[in-house]
Amino acid sequence: MYMTEENGFSPIGSKEEREFLEGPHSRWKELKFLFSVFYEFIYGIRKLHFIGPCITIFGSARFKEDHPYYQTARKIGEAVAQLGFTVITGGGPGIMEAANRGAKEAGGRSVGCNIILPNEQYPNRYLDKWVDFDYFFVRKTLLSKYSYGFVVLPGGYGTLDEFFEALTLIQTGKFQKFPIVLFGTAYYANLYAHMKHLLDEQTIGPHDLELFLLTDSVDDTIAHIRKYAIEGFGLKKKRRIKAFGILGEKT
Repeated sequence: MYMTEENGFSPIGSKEEREFLEGPHSRWKELKFLFSVFYEFIYGIRKLHFIGPCITIFGSARFKEDHPYYQTARKIGEAVAQLGFTVITGGGPGIMEAANRGAKEAGGRSVGCNIILPNEQYPNRYLDKWVDFDYFFVRKTLLSKYSYGFVVLPGGYGTLDEFFEALTLIQTGKFQKFPIVLFGTAYYANLYAHMKHLLDEQTIGPHDLELFLLTDSVDDTIAHIRKYAIEGFGLKKKRRIKAFGILGEKT
């Protein structure tokens, strides 16, 4: 049975985005949508321009403060901030809150990039800056634009979506390789086994499994970021800009 509004399914996301994906509309309506996308890109670029090089940390909103994954995300956020990066998350609860909390408590920079949904997500209390987006694809594009690495902790569909999109963009050469850490060997064991199955079936190449690090170690996570983000992109310490410090730029 297909899920519809009549049998209890409630669509999420912006109404404009759903209507655009339904199929062709009038040229005027399509043009209005494109203008709204253009505006959101401008808005996001202005908001994120001075936050400095970032590491994005993904994970479920459902883990409470006493959960081991929450505590691990907090440690990772702290360690990433100590490297000089801004920590970006979706800005909500769970692993997002934990990573922002770790960054904030370490004296680092903490940013939330929220996707606006009908069940409004309120920002966690460990953010220096909070940016709202209507469109998933705009948010994902800007996270990739300003991030020098992704850390993917245990999460659901949204977390996996970000993980696989980043792998696809690197695999296809759409942007330069940057560090991706898949954190949680037990949690992601079946996923990794399936990815090795893809290799056995020759639907991915041998080097595609080298596009990310699977680990349970915070130290290995930070070493991976240091090698492929700081050293790989030639980042150097710079002067502070406005309210945020900035680690460096590509050289």
